[in-house]
Amino acid sequence: MAASSLKQRSQFLFVFVLAIFFLSHPVNSDDEAEHLLQDLNDFRTSVNLPAFTKNKNAHCVAKKIVDEMDDDDHPCTNPSSSSSGNKGTRLSDYPRAVSKCHIDTNTTSGAVVLPVCVANLVPTLVLTNFTRTHFSRYINDSSFTGIGISSEDDWIVVVLASNTQSGSLASGASSHGLSYYVVFLLLGFVARLNLV
Repeated sequence: MAASSLKQRSQFLFVFVLAIFFLSHPVNSDDEAEHLLQDLNDFRTSVNLPAFTKNKNAHCVAKKIVDEMDDDDHPCTNPSSSSSGNKGTRLSDYPRAVSKCHIDTNTTSGAVVLPVCVANLVPTLVLTNFTRTHFSRYINDSSFTGIGISSEDDWIVVVLASNTQSGSLASGASSHGLSYYVVFLLLGFVARLNLV
């Protein structure tokens, strides 16, 4: 009887430890993005290309696009394959995402969006969709140096920024101008309150 009780306790402890491990290490979109970035950089290094660097504006756009895809309920109709036909999509085709991220539209024509649909975002299949399909021409292009990645459900979106002015994804002057205007307006309001 003691052996049976010990065996049950051991099984319970094993299940308990597994539950804690799985609950404390959830896989989220940030992990998927980091994993893909590492894999893409390993791939680029293996073919003597410089690693991608994170670009916050590219990340913002990737996030906005994947959010829109999720909001619009884009079904993953062809799992494990890219969804954009024979080429990547130019970022200029996503004016709403560019606007929400406050990017100068003059710096978007040389950037590219690579959306991929992979059931359960299996890492090896995701990487294969970027390195062994028509998207590989962008991954292998040394003019693309910056990257942003975001995922939702079965979709993962990569936005590549180039080392040219037309694809640098520079922040727009208008967003800074508006910020400065608001700050000056508030300072003027505070100064007026102090005078009264």
